Amino acid sequence: MSSRYWVKLFINTLLIGGVTAGVVGLVVAWEDFQSQSLLGLFASFLWLMGIGFIFSVVSQMCFFAYLTVHRLGLSIFKSSFLWNAVQLVLVIIVLADLAYLRFVFFAGENEDLSSFIGYPILLLAVGLVVGAVKVKQTNRHAFIPALFFMVVVTVIEWFPVLRVNEQAWMYYMLTPLLVCNAYQLLILPKYHEKSEQAAKERQERKRIAKTKAAQS
Repeated sequence: MSSRYWVKLFINTLLIGGVTAGVVGLVVAWEDFQSQSLLGLFASFLWLMGIGFIFSVVSQMCFFAYLTVHRLGLSIFKSSFLWNAVQLVLVIIVLADLAYLRFVFFAGENEDLSSFIGYPILLLAVGLVVGAVKVKQTNRHAFIPALFFMVVVTVIEWFPVLRVNEQAWMYYMLTPLLVCNAYQLLILPKYHEKSEQAAKERQERKRIAKTKAAQS
């Protein structure tokens, strides 16, 4: 993919992450912001948006890292079936640990394990939806990698807030990460296709120019 589309992907993902974080931040902490003036709300939105830019950059770094890991996994296991099986096992382990470890470290006296399965279910649901869309875009072999990225990689990105277990910050960080991750995963094939089409058009223009130069 050309540098032009890499830059476009970076900027669009950055803006999507920032705006999403700004909106979610205001909604989650509305009680703290509702007494502010319009100017104060706008300033708070910009501040929340700035933090969202950081979330977006984290998402993009992990996305490019996963692209490398995915290629490495395919080369190591010599089979997309085996590599997908490994990724599926890791998805199950991460979802189970997300519920169980949070229960172990943060459960109150009257809380049981069922109180901590909400986030795993949410991540699994989003991963399944994004995976299904990815299959329609490409092929059935893309489902497990998409599910892995939306679950395992999102949890890795989300880990700093998971350690604190502050509910407002967990929602505030998770939503932009999911949106940015899904956007990058689903838009990359379109950018790649446009980049290849642009490269073909440039080659065709060069060929025509050389033909005209040879005829003149």
